[in-house]
Amino acid sequence: MTTAEAISGKSVDTEPVVSATGISRRFGEADTAVDALKDVDIAFRSGGFTAVMGPSGSGKSTLMHILAGLDRPTAGTVRIDGQVITSMGDRQLTLLRRKKVGFVFQFFNLLPTLTAEENIVLPARIGGTKVDPAFFSEIVEAMGLRNRLTHRPSQLSGGQQQRVAIARALITRPAVIFADEPTGNLDSTASGEVLTLLRHAVDDFKQTIIVVTHDAVAAARADRIVFLADGRIVKDQPASSVGEILDQMKELR
Repeated sequence: MTTAEAISGKSVDTEPVVSATGISRRFGEADTAVDALKDVDIAFRSGGFTAVMGPSGSGKSTLMHILAGLDRPTAGTVRIDGQVITSMGDRQLTLLRRKKVGFVFQFFNLLPTLTAEENIVLPARIGGTKVDPAFFSEIVEAMGLRNRLTHRPSQLSGGQQQRVAIARALITRPAVIFADEPTGNLDSTASGEVLTLLRHAVDDFKQTIIVVTHDAVAAARADRIVFLADGRIVKDQPASSVGEILDQMKELR
């Protein structure tokens, strides 16, 4: 059985879009050393929605940063869309992230002086690529931003800003989108809307999304939930109810 088959539980032909083999991350040295990750193997199929959960200090954020090329592992190999990123230099890695990786953050990270439209197309312009007008229009419509394109972030609600951030992540059609606590700064209504849009991005745009979250409601929208504790994967399960997720988190704590 291939890695991709093991992920989905059935035979598939495509290689994982993101994979990590033997990933470890140590901070500090000697007696003060802390192992945030310990020999982690994981892979993600194309078009999947995965939630990564775990108690504080479990290593989930460190794992996301390494998978996204924002941090380097102490040991191990990471591949994105078939390319080994752990052996890349900083410039090569930056160029790959521009083309292959999208990001959605808890605090939106929009540029305050730019309009919503300018924020959305910014990754394409930085990367020197043209924006497909039809795809841009489709994203804007899907995110419900048609009447907000000329607004700056300060003129938008938190939920609207996160919609802009999702649209920005989608605009370059990346191989994978990493979302770091995307509902952590939103009320329950806006959170629900954002989760619906992320689900829409997977189901209708065939996007691969990996979400790091502590929110069981957010994780329940995913196809797969990976639980970490003490730097290791302790459980990897398919879509689950909020109650099942909360029970698992209680066990980990």
